[in-house]
Amino acid sequence: MTRYDLIVIGAGPAGLSAAAEAAANGLKVAVFDENARPGGQLFKQIHKFFGSKEHKAKIRGYDIGTELLKEAEELGVEVFLDAVVAGLYAEKEIVVRIGEEVAHFKGDTVIVATGASENMLTFEGWTLPGVMGAGAAQTMMNINRVKPGERVLMLGSGNVGLVVGFQLMQAGCELVALVDAAPRVGGYGVHAAKVARTGVPFYLSHTVVRAEGTDRVTGVTIGEVDAKWQVIPGSEKYFDVDTICIAVGLSSSTQLLKMAGCEMAEPAPGAGYLPVCSEVGETSIPGLYAAGDVSGIEEASSAMIEGRVAGISAAGKLGFAAEETVKARLTVLESALSALHEGMFAPKNRGKALDKTEEGYDISTNLLKKGYLADEEIAKYPGVKSVSGIHPVIECTQNIPCNPCQDSCPKKCITVGGNIVTLPVFDEKQGCIGCGQCIAACSGQAIFLVNEDIGDGLASVTIPYEFLPLPEKGESGTALDRAGNVIGTAKVTDVKSVKVFDHTNLVTFTVPKELGMRARFWRKGAAV
Repeated sequence: MTRYDLIVIGAGPAGLSAAAEAAANGLKVAVFDENARPGGQLFKQIHKFFGSKEHKAKIRGYDIGTELLKEAEELGVEVFLDAVVAGLYAEKEIVVRIGEEVAHFKGDTVIVATGASENMLTFEGWTLPGVMGAGAAQTMMNINRVKPGERVLMLGSGNVGLVVGFQLMQAGCELVALVDAAPRVGGYGVHAAKVARTGVPFYLSHTVVRAEGTDRVTGVTIGEVDAKWQVIPGSEKYFDVDTICIAVGLSSSTQLLKMAGCEMAEPAPGAGYLPVCSEVGETSIPGLYAAGDVSGIEEASSAMIEGRVAGISAAGKLGFAAEETVKARLTVLESALSALHEGMFAPKNRGKALDKTEEGYDISTNLLKKGYLADEEIAKYPGVKSVSGIHPVIECTQNIPCNPCQDSCPKKCITVGGNIVTLPVFDEKQGCIGCGQCIAACSGQAIFLVNEDIGDGLASVTIPYEFLPLPEKGESGTALDRAGNVIGTAKVTDVKSVKVFDHTNLVTFTVPKELGMRARFWRKGAAV
């Protein structure tokens, strides 16, 4: 039986982070993962992360995955792939199937970072080919480079549904609608807004009634639900689709922890049973830790920090790191994690219907129910000002932990402050130079550059654009507003695609000047 100082189960963001942290402190570490490649969800995440520099903000998930793999490799971490851990016991022994063989390994400490699995929703026709989890669709697109379908309906308005919905469009699919039984959008408003401005309609307080078709999906019928989640007769709506994506939450993969005999508890009714852990992720079994989604569903940024917390704690427990070293490292990590646990989407606010930001601004009702900010709402937020000359318009209206816009501005026109959940403020006195760094840095694609009067009755608008093919300079197309409504013709005057922008292209177009503060998307083809 092979023995390691630390065995990590799961090579996702939490597991790789834990392994690297422990190995950096001298532990002999092995990581086991059932998949053919390491990285977990990171290599499916083509969007930019939120947070600050310490959370790898504005870096795309697949680049973070590459960085973590390189770090672990350079530190001598052994990674076993296609390795299914079939057993975990209280003595910290694991049974692993690798290929056709079964092997036993022993760890002085073990970190379980098995993540979570997608929830499914049953309805008439839910077993038809063409009904799939959003994560499966993301794997097809971003790992296997296969389009899940041509016309897709997304069920679920949490961050997974919103992000994957946008990525479906980036892959060339038509997203016909975004549906959720809840009365409010569940994910970040900036994610909803970037979907809505492309023209995708939101149907809140609706659910799937049935998938149409005999041997595959040929359509879908949805219906409005009442306060008791029952479909209201006569409210049915039909969509011609070939794919239905389900994004209705995740469930922690705790099977191994239960097998080992860890104490489990239900943090809230219906939330499922999770391991009872200390502040450093140690379970009721000494030396056995849980990190990442297996101990509670959060963003990948939090999972990476939790992994490092468990990794340094294991190093301290085995005597590889001095107590003072462990305490100092934990102080840094806990500070980084606490920053992500603030704001409207903090764990303490889960399930609460907040109506105001921490600064006292009313949260947009339109954004929560339709996915976009109404024209009459936008001007009240501190990042939105109507001034002469070129200036940023920052349509970030919720307390989300994120501040790359502040760091990216060379003129310091944008301020978030020490608390990264504070709404960004635009200071016109600093003199915007129109460099566009803030647009490219914004993880939520919520910043635009506007010159409301460039002469000849025109305004110029610069938007983040992550679709192919790119428009060409001089090309005329259609301007859409925040709701995705056609508002006129837009002529492209510039397209910037530079390495520092990391695949966020800057497309500048002109519109009649009365549309400068309304136009937020450019679409190929003439306005209809």
